[in-house]
Amino acid sequence: MEAIINFFKEFAALLPTIQIMDVVDILVVAFVIYKIILMLQTTSSSRIAKSIIIILILTAATSLLHMYLMNYLLDKILEIGLLALVIMFQPELRRMLEKLGSKSFREILSTKQEQRNIDHVISETVKACEIMSRERTGVLIVFERTTSLEEYQKTGTIVDAQVSSELLRNIFFTKASLHDGAVIIRNERIAAAGCVLPLTENRNISSDLGTRHRAGIGMSEVSDAVVVIVSEETGTISVAVSGMLKRHLAPQTLEKLLLNELAPKEEVKTRNPLTKLLRRQKKEKDDSDAET
Repeated sequence: MEAIINFFKEFAALLPTIQIMDVVDILVVAFVIYKIILMLQTTSSSRIAKSIIIILILTAATSLLHMYLMNYLLDKILEIGLLALVIMFQPELRRMLEKLGSKSFREILSTKQEQRNIDHVISETVKACEIMSRERTGVLIVFERTTSLEEYQKTGTIVDAQVSSELLRNIFFTKASLHDGAVIIRNERIAAAGCVLPLTENRNISSDLGTRHRAGIGMSEVSDAVVVIVSEETGTISVAVSGMLKRHLAPQTLEKLLLNELAPKEEVKTRNPLTKLLRRQKKEKDDSDAET
């Protein structure tokens, strides 16, 4: 307790000596830490980062409590761990530097996430699923969110194409070479197709669910992805989120669910009946044009 009181006394004594450049220095460090946290949130290494933060907190606590042996051991772990960190985070560091070099100065300084035009992607996905549901075509579409799915993307074929109902239907066409795997959608684009997903280990799920549904549930268990599934046997549309499967969805329900899960919260709140009506009319017009 005395150490904490002394810390605040020293901090209060330093306040009059703080200059403008000191404030700038603090803000720059805070900005860098903020960007690093954002980077870690989009990778599977976030758990490792949390463990490192716990070790740092324990090191500081043992120092304040004069636990010399424990503090010595934690210091040594941190010293050795620096090299291990560089090795473990090498892919993430490389991607971060690549993104840094591809952005303008204004984009780097911006703290706001880019507003994604997810409406088109959802509309095309729902349109494709509705048609393939009638045709009894198996579908497995994964929408990446914050957790990176790059390791699963590597198991398939890189596509990097704009999302369209026609392309999705061609990928999942029964005689197509990629129809058995999953499509991964990242940043509003089809990143890869024919990807292999992990199967769920939950033994309590219904026995009538096949491999496609088990893969969708498994993907939603190991990540925060949203997975759309269409049964090849029944044509039933389902969505897996956080290990939970929502079955027997109508196309309209699927669209609402995807908007709720994928669209920015501010965008969902600002939607009004007129916007929904215009979007419905546009969809009906596109459907009539496709039929003719």
